[in-house]
Amino acid sequence: MYQLEEKTYFYYFTVVAVLFLAYLLVSLWKKQKQKAFANSTILEKLSPEISPFKSFFKTLMVALALSFLIIALVNPKMGTKLKTIKREGVDVVFALDVSKSMLAEDVAPNRLEKAKQIISRIIDKLGSDRVGIIIYAGNAYPLLPITTDQAAAKMFLQSMNTDMLTSQGTAIDQAIELATTYYDDEDQTNRVLFIISDGEDHSEGTTLSAVEEATEMGIQIYTIGVGMPKGAPIPIKRNGVVESLKKDSKGEVVITKLNEEVLVDIADDGNGEYINGSNTEQAVEYIKEQLNQMDKTEFEAKQFAEYKDQYQWFLGAGLLFLFLDVFVLDRKTQWLKKLNLFNEKKVQ
Repeated sequence: MYQLEEKTYFYYFTVVAVLFLAYLLVSLWKKQKQKAFANSTILEKLSPEISPFKSFFKTLMVALALSFLIIALVNPKMGTKLKTIKREGVDVVFALDVSKSMLAEDVAPNRLEKAKQIISRIIDKLGSDRVGIIIYAGNAYPLLPITTDQAAAKMFLQSMNTDMLTSQGTAIDQAIELATTYYDDEDQTNRVLFIISDGEDHSEGTTLSAVEEATEMGIQIYTIGVGMPKGAPIPIKRNGVVESLKKDSKGEVVITKLNEEVLVDIADDGNGEYINGSNTEQAVEYIKEQLNQMDKTEFEAKQFAEYKDQYQWFLGAGLLFLFLDVFVLDRKTQWLKKLNLFNEKKVQ
């Protein structure tokens, strides 16, 4: 396993390529001029010590030296061994509602962005806990499997929008059922599911049965409500500009409201609690306290450890080629003439 510390230095290879190409073009130009001046036999008599090969060889050594020095700047690092690290934590899964009702702007900037802010802040407060993300609207979709990579979780979180699922609606039951497949450790004692939604539920008949099955697996379900009980219309935007408001089949403007009752029932049956997300800081701090009070389960995370710098080898190779270039002369040497490695015949 290896790492590259400064990948941007790879762009310097373009300079090496340009210099080498320039040398080839100049050499070609010189040969053409020499042929115009005299034939090869006369040229060799006029300059018997000139070695075209050694000129190319010196240029090649300089190019190799620069290449090795560039790699030294990149500083490759090698992982010397695979290390197993013991970690303790809770498995936390977020199920985020991405239905169109989450575009309502009764909380700033809108319900969806507010929910993403809350989740991001919670992830920042997590220790070595594992995290997974599910999105749902008319159906549920596994966005990120359970992982210790919290940076990846935040990256996936920022990409979420209401266009990711074409099937509209709010199928909380499917999100809960999908969450039960996320907890891959049979010995995990603390499993937490956070449902972040405005409480609209188009599957009320099966949601509580899904909650019951989840609690039997040891999953605690917390719900976080985003939005206001008085409700707000759903804006339809293009390029950030509101063009119209969502209307129903009768042409009336749809007003979507925060349904806390549904979220409270889910949390109560799921052995968790309902949390109002209108105040992000208070909600996040309360959730942090709840997670800290839970028993932590030990699990293993394997990773390459003790990455060591390898730049010195490439630096040494680069300096060696530069050193050789100083002592390799352009003209032919006596020992090279005797070896006649390049079939250079002496002109009589």
